[in-house]
Amino acid sequence: MHSAITASAPAGSASRAPLTQTRDIEITRIGAQGDGIGDGVFTPLTLPGERARVRIEQGRGEVEALLSASPERVEPPCPHFGDCGGCALQHWADAPYLAWKRERVIEALSREGLETEVLATFASPPGSRRRLALHARAGKGGAVVGFKGRRSWKLTPIDTCVIADPRLVAALPALRTLARPFLEHPKSAPTLHVTLTRTGLDIDVTGVERKSGGLSADARVRAAEAAQAGDFARVTLAGETIYGSRQAVVTLGPARVALPPGAFLQAVPAAEAAMADFAVEAVSGAARIADLFCGVGTFTFRLAQVGSVLAADSAEPAIAALKAAAGATPGLKAITAEARDLARRPVLARELSKIDAVVFDPPRAGALEQSREIARSPVSRVVGVSCNPATFARDARVLVDAGFRLERVLPVDQFLWSPHVELVGVFSR
Repeated sequence: MHSAITASAPAGSASRAPLTQTRDIEITRIGAQGDGIGDGVFTPLTLPGERARVRIEQGRGEVEALLSASPERVEPPCPHFGDCGGCALQHWADAPYLAWKRERVIEALSREGLETEVLATFASPPGSRRRLALHARAGKGGAVVGFKGRRSWKLTPIDTCVIADPRLVAALPALRTLARPFLEHPKSAPTLHVTLTRTGLDIDVTGVERKSGGLSADARVRAAEAAQAGDFARVTLAGETIYGSRQAVVTLGPARVALPPGAFLQAVPAAEAAMADFAVEAVSGAARIADLFCGVGTFTFRLAQVGSVLAADSAEPAIAALKAAAGATPGLKAITAEARDLARRPVLARELSKIDAVVFDPPRAGALEQSREIARSPVSRVVGVSCNPATFARDARVLVDAGFRLERVLPVDQFLWSPHVELVGVFSR
């Protein structure tokens, strides 16, 4: 194996390992963060079976030369790949990439002693993301927007994004103009949370310095003028309206919902539909359904075409939006919605005594306390939706120990070319 020390430890520390070295390494697997791993070294932008000459610092490698490429390697479609930190796996062919995501779900379940049918991964197509978080920084002649660089806090300016809906890409020049007023304070580091809705772009800006008084009146006027010029639906500053020409409306099943500023929304409509269809099919025949961690109603309105729904979420604006949309959508079974912190005050087993099926879609931390209450309830059908296979498996273990059977799991690749994987699991007893 080739090995060369390019920098060594300080004098008097001869027994210590070199600070920097170059070695030839064979990559054996892809780690959880999307890095290739071989000989204990994490090396981004490599694939299993490849040999690479790697410069190693503190256990992490950078490829100096690819000595032999995997047959699974493909040409990355984005010109920013390698610099931008947003996509780690564009260089991997679709079939092995999607199989790896499925295997990640299987491994997470296995760590909790769970086995079940894990279906083929649902693949979100390129050009389908309706949500982006764009960082803005001062640049020559104005603002630049982009994503954080790979292994860096430095901004990578972008002029295209192959995962984003083309309408978001087309709006990048207008978004750069919008960003300028939010950079008036040198300590501001704005992030533009951009959502494509039926009525145009909805942008919530965070990261603006507030201790010194926040955004000035002049900057607010300039931001509103930029929003009008860009024909945006709404611009808010941490939820506070700066500009609003029309409601930001999205379609969720049969309903049209006016989004609260900064509200959670699934990133890809096709992935949302796949997860919702899977959940609805699983609860078919249920007369009374609980939709827990419901948000603005991603699953609620579709479930209300099957049976009556008890919907609960901690976000009061989301619940208010859900109620308003429910009242304006004909043909639904009854929806009862409640603002409730399910982590601290889960729906109790006795409250679920008249519920036939439960759907729950918690944040990354999972729903341990709520799962315990479901386990103690008489509910016989449960659908768990998760953005974190590890916490899903932990919560699934609680249900299985209470007599549920995990029937099947659908992995969902919503965040294309990232190591992130989501899933929907169906339980019965």
